[in-house]
Amino acid sequence: MGLGKTIQLVSVILSYVESFDVNVENRDSNTKSSDKNTNEENQIQKPKASLVICPSSLTLNWYNEMKKFAPKLKVLLINGPAQDRKNKIHKIEDYNVVVASYDILKRDIGIYKEMNYKFKYIIADEAQYIKNNNTQNFKAIKEIKAETRYALTGTPIENSLSELWSIFDFVMPGYLFSYKKFKELYENPIVKGEDSSAMKKLKMLIEPFILRRIKEDVLTELPDKTITILNNEMEDEQYKIYVSYMSQVKEEIETEISVNGFEKSQIKILSLLMRLRQICCHPSLFIENYKGESSKLNQCIQIVKDAIESGHKILLFSGYTSMFDIIEEEFKKENILYYKLTGQTKVADRIKLVDEFNENPDIKVFLISLKAGGTGLNLIGADMVIHYDPWWNLSAENQATDRTYRIGQKKNVQVYKLITKNSIEEKIYELQQKKAKLIDNMLSTKETFISKLSKDEIMSLFK
Repeated sequence: MGLGKTIQLVSVILSYVESFDVNVENRDSNTKSSDKNTNEENQIQKPKASLVICPSSLTLNWYNEMKKFAPKLKVLLINGPAQDRKNKIHKIEDYNVVVASYDILKRDIGIYKEMNYKFKYIIADEAQYIKNNNTQNFKAIKEIKAETRYALTGTPIENSLSELWSIFDFVMPGYLFSYKKFKELYENPIVKGEDSSAMKKLKMLIEPFILRRIKEDVLTELPDKTITILNNEMEDEQYKIYVSYMSQVKEEIETEISVNGFEKSQIKILSLLMRLRQICCHPSLFIENYKGESSKLNQCIQIVKDAIESGHKILLFSGYTSMFDIIEEEFKKENILYYKLTGQTKVADRIKLVDEFNENPDIKVFLISLKAGGTGLNLIGADMVIHYDPWWNLSAENQATDRTYRIGQKKNVQVYKLITKNSIEEKIYELQQKKAKLIDNMLSTKETFISKLSKDEIMSLFK
């Protein structure tokens, strides 16, 4: 969340590597004072390599951070075609740090297993990527041998306590028991029964192994951050479409559940809910030839124009990349210069766009997909954040906001959350606040998350 997790681990690795330099100096000194030492006795074992696994969008970020803050470290980036990657992996002993993405690790795990190399450290960055112990990400990283394991994340719990178990099972296998026993002892009592005793016991177990850094405690020099909820009311045509579709969706969901049951209907339910959310953003996201307006779009453009006139630079996040197409048309009408980053943006281009946005005073807005750009970016050139639409997990929004509210920010940061009145967006926001209690009690942070939605919670979205 912009509190220096990357730099902390770079320091740990650098300290380990430099300890071998001290050993070499001591050896040379001893050699001069005694001729009896043999060459074999004088040999000092070289440091083992450490392995950093991170999202593909952050591999270059790790590489660049180490080159910037610890140029002494020999860093190997595992990328390129399969044969090139294989050749690189066979040379890991010649490097201090190896950086690979979760996706690449899955493809190359067989090579690592064949080599049977034991790393000094293995670091799982954005460890929420291994929050599901049934995924290939989790299974692959568990196969890697290392003396010490670290997990870096600003959101150890996004959706359920099972995610916390998965991260701990990577760092300290077996410490929180099997998942079956963990669920029986902690997850079910805490989530379903709100068992404060079980929560207290679990917290006691995990606290010694969590280094938790909170902005208010660590970055006392960080400027203020103000979060404002801005409501908008749908235009007449937009509202008619919403009400009509709400009635249709409610009927479809009730029929779906009665035929297939609640558990088997969840994918269909989420897809129907998405349509309601899209209508709040702009009906043309899925309605062809829609000629009406979107109150939220009008509100957003006005905020951007006013902010630019006041000298601000803005990060504009949305969960829908297709919404950017509509916003871009409006920006062109207003002659607003902007950059855009989505899942289609190449990794190398991400770094270039970030640097140019931070340095170029003429580029006032950065359109960023919440999923593609919510982590690993340093955008302290901005001092305003707009969340165009609310996401199910408040932690994802917080991660996105912290692209600018982080170490190095000198200006006060204004955050706007655009919420459509009398709509599902209000329900999502209310649900975010309701679900905040568990994560607050468990980790004592301001992160919030949405647990797996129950049937009652889903149906309440339509009231």
